[in-house]
Amino acid sequence: MTLFWIYCAVLLIAALPFLVWPLWRKKAANNDVLRDAANLAILRDQATELEADLNNSLLTQESFEQGRRELQVRLLDEVKTTDAPATAPRNPARILAIVLALLIPLGSVLLYLQIGNFKALLPQQQQGEGAEGFGVLRSEAALQELEAKLVKLPENPDGWLMLARSYTELQRYSDAVRAYGQLVKLVPNESQLWTNYADAMAMNNNQSLLGEPTKFINKALALDPENTTALALAGSSAMERGDYVAAITYWQKLVSLLPPDYPQIQMIHDGINQAREYLSQQKGGKEMLARLSAAPAKAAVNPAVAITGRVSLSPALLAKAAPTDFVFILARAAEGPKMPLAVIRKQVKDLPVEFTLDDSMAMQPQLKLSGFDKVVVLARVSKSGTPMAQAGDLEGTAGIVKPGTRGLNITIDSTVK
Repeated sequence: MTLFWIYCAVLLIAALPFLVWPLWRKKAANNDVLRDAANLAILRDQATELEADLNNSLLTQESFEQGRRELQVRLLDEVKTTDAPATAPRNPARILAIVLALLIPLGSVLLYLQIGNFKALLPQQQQGEGAEGFGVLRSEAALQELEAKLVKLPENPDGWLMLARSYTELQRYSDAVRAYGQLVKLVPNESQLWTNYADAMAMNNNQSLLGEPTKFINKALALDPENTTALALAGSSAMERGDYVAAITYWQKLVSLLPPDYPQIQMIHDGINQAREYLSQQKGGKEMLARLSAAPAKAAVNPAVAITGRVSLSPALLAKAAPTDFVFILARAAEGPKMPLAVIRKQVKDLPVEFTLDDSMAMQPQLKLSGFDKVVVLARVSKSGTPMAQAGDLEGTAGIVKPGTRGLNITIDSTVK
């Protein structure tokens, strides 16, 4: 900004002489000299008239002498006035030049202060460099200004997003968590926001994804099962808690969504191999690895293994569920991975609802209903919007059944503790 004002001063200094100097050089007219010359000319004319009147016998000699004496007296008065020390006449052009030299710089500054844009003078990194249309602020003053605006206008998702990203960029993760917490209240159904929220919370929690970050990742995947960032974090979270089947499943799906030349794809393959190695050391891990490594079936879905039934909500729990709460109907292996083998998402307002679970609803081709002899079928009203059970969710189960079971009747009648 200092450089800007220097440029302005240089331009003003360069421009002022072209306007002020012509006015300064202009000379003022001497009105006193002009007036004296006119008076002397009048006296000469009157003396000539007196002589003419005397020659034409219109005046007596006595009258002529008296008139000439009066003209001489007046002439002496004029000569005294002319010989008196003359004061320099005031030059209005110079006065105007001085006024303009003062007013033009002052007026320019005042005009800019009134209609100028000071933010245009900030360095580019402080204004923010757009990322998908939203900026990143790096100036503490700009961050405080945005914080103050959001206090007055808290229902501004664009502002909260800019603030959250800015704090993340500055590695101020606790502030980023606070900003994302406000943002997801305003925009609760955006998968990427929940993913970013989980990432910021993990960075603020010694880079651990356990607990709340995992809940947010599950929320993100429930909203968008192909969110690549969420899949990457979900695999890392599963590795951290020792669920290697889930880690392999998430990362395999991630690889299937990425182009072969993706820069970090080898790192993902390395993570999958490490999870396979850990899984092989667990009881029953080799059998699970064989199941995961099996080529996905290309044949049509086998209706013989489909599970059908009806889900309803107990009248005693109606007051605890909102019409827009999500309802997940799922089947998972009775023994083995906890990841759902098939899942359907509905809402409370859809209940009661008929359902069908089959191999087409598998989260991974290697983990399907037809690959297990016994499964658990349940329905859950999720307060968090994710299939994973959370305290306060409402749940009902049909217990352990075989794939192909028909006509199940599931009533959601209990609360998850």
